[in-house]
Amino acid sequence: MSLITLTELVPTLQLAVGPVILISGVGLLLLTLTNRFGRMLDRSRTLVREMTEGVRVPAAVANLRAQVAILQRRARLLRLAIALVTTTVLCVGVLILGLFIAALLRVEIAALLVAFFCGAILALIGAMVAFLAEINLSLKAAQLDWEMVARQDRSD
Repeated sequence: MSLITLTELVPTLQLAVGPVILISGVGLLLLTLTNRFGRMLDRSRTLVREMTEGVRVPAAVANLRAQVAILQRRARLLRLAIALVTTTVLCVGVLILGLFIAALLRVEIAALLVAFFCGAILALIGAMVAFLAEINLSLKAAQLDWEMVARQDRSD
């Protein structure tokens, strides 16, 4: 088995640049998702504290329960999105590793590498769908707050 020369390695390095950029962009998406997850957890704790501290107005209690239910759904969607984005990064990492192993060992594994790339993109698409669903739920929660304020304004 002959070792790969630097001249032969350069095209592999060039091929690996695209997936590395993908990891960088997906990393920023992961940061966004984890920040949203943390804020959602903080909001959940605040609502639960409000419920346990004895809110007695029936409309307010109903609103808090609805908010908590939405937060539970949001948590599941964010967890799914985070898992799918992490899967994307893992698939791209395996893809990059596979590129170098294929070049080093001079084996043809293009079909396997394409499968990992497709898996990464499919996971990214799934994460974006879950993220959109989570955004829609957060707007639904905001709508509940707006309706509560509107009811209070009408009763005053």
